[in-house]
Amino acid sequence: MDTLKHLQELERRAELGGGEDRLKRQHEAGKLTARERIDLLFDPGTFDEADKLVTHRCRDFGMENQIVPGDGVVAGVGRVEGRPVYAFAQDFTVFGGSLSETNAAKIVKIMDLAMKMGAPVVGLNDSGGARIQEGVLSLGGYADIFLRNTLASGVIPQISAIMGPCAGGAVYSPAITDFNIMVESTSYMFVTGPDVLRTVTHEEVSKEQLGGARTHNETSGVAHFSVPNDRDCLQLIRELLGYMPSNNLDGPPVRDTSDPPDREDAALDSLVPESPNQPYDMHDLIQSIADEGAFLEVHRHYARNIIVGFARLAGRSVGIVANQPAHLAGTLDIDASVKAARFVRFCDAFNIPLVTFEDVPGFLPGTRQEYGGIIRHGAKLLFAFAEATVPKLTVITRKAYGGAYCVMSSKHIRTDVNFAWPTAEIAVMGPEGAVNILYKRELESSPNPATLRAEKVAEFREKFANPYVAASRGFVDEVIRPRQTRAKLIEALGTLQTKRDRNPPKKHGNIPL
Repeated sequence: MDTLKHLQELERRAELGGGEDRLKRQHEAGKLTARERIDLLFDPGTFDEADKLVTHRCRDFGMENQIVPGDGVVAGVGRVEGRPVYAFAQDFTVFGGSLSETNAAKIVKIMDLAMKMGAPVVGLNDSGGARIQEGVLSLGGYADIFLRNTLASGVIPQISAIMGPCAGGAVYSPAITDFNIMVESTSYMFVTGPDVLRTVTHEEVSKEQLGGARTHNETSGVAHFSVPNDRDCLQLIRELLGYMPSNNLDGPPVRDTSDPPDREDAALDSLVPESPNQPYDMHDLIQSIADEGAFLEVHRHYARNIIVGFARLAGRSVGIVANQPAHLAGTLDIDASVKAARFVRFCDAFNIPLVTFEDVPGFLPGTRQEYGGIIRHGAKLLFAFAEATVPKLTVITRKAYGGAYCVMSSKHIRTDVNFAWPTAEIAVMGPEGAVNILYKRELESSPNPATLRAEKVAEFREKFANPYVAASRGFVDEVIRPRQTRAKLIEALGTLQTKRDRNPPKKHGNIPL
């Protein structure tokens, strides 16, 4: 009995973390504890903890008198909607969640198991950084984790949640993972903090301004989601996992749906305005075609001229990439290209079909874009679409101009099925720009250039700014009625279920980073 009591006491100490006072402070800061987070992440009663009684080995700086079973991280495996998922949750109540040699080993063990079992791994980050008392041993622990993140990339889904501080070298693990979720007001990420900036660069900035959820969702693009609290964060992780397979050899999960596959939406017939320069919201089209109108948008606050996210068609997960005419006219710029390229590569790595909705007048012009490397960054999106071997479908709703037409999953870069609405305009450039070049001399010598320009614009639009020239060449497989878009996509995806395609044998490509 004494041995059982000893075990119970050790387990009780592990579950108390840093003690009642620190658990209370965690709640007062608006945060859940590591164990509460784990409980909300997994299906009830399914979590099996690993290394619950591990302790640190440091015997310097009085650390021999501060030994807590578990050593500041809760790790193990559980189930999310019945599927195995591995996870670790840093415990800020134990040494500020700082990374030690032993708790890094716990995290590494979980990541190695996730790779062997072909299951996703979720990291719940809430840490003050490296444990200073352990010196290089802590830094080595970070590097061990970074290596696992890199080797697991494209093999199993990796999701990071920033639920407290994440600074210095610690930020690079979340940066390598597939999706990064930040909790508003209680989380922040930065390589160097406000105090260092104040000393070195004389900049005055708060933690929230420098690395808060809003900053990384809107400005840097480091984070993909922003949520108001811990509970919403954990629910979002569960929802996100529901769209993806457990590993790169599996197909995405299929859900039952009562939404008819042949459902039509008459409102789509008038979605595109008559004026080619009038914006509309591409979200209306996405929600119209998705099962039950459900769309999980990724990077919603960043590079809003392009939309990416997950939906389901007839119960099957698809990745959506869509130009957004309501922001910057849907042009492709540096941020939009990088945002979409990374999403396309995730979907391709995990066998999620890609559906592209295209209304793009071109790349955003200007010295800022050219000096910033729009050529290199735009090429990332082209590279991502071209190398993708998953089923790819494109719907051109309106403009598909110039090089941007080629980039946005055109037929020429191995897209399987390309549809166009009757409102589509597929050309090297818009009618106005084309006429200014083609009829420059005539316009300069004409006694009434405005009338001549209007006539030539109308003529160009009739001849070229439509989907039928492209359709006659086979660059568009079918011109469809907008209301039929959902049915056409579902029918095509059904046909493409058995698609098999592969790239030439190589170690890896050299994407223009």
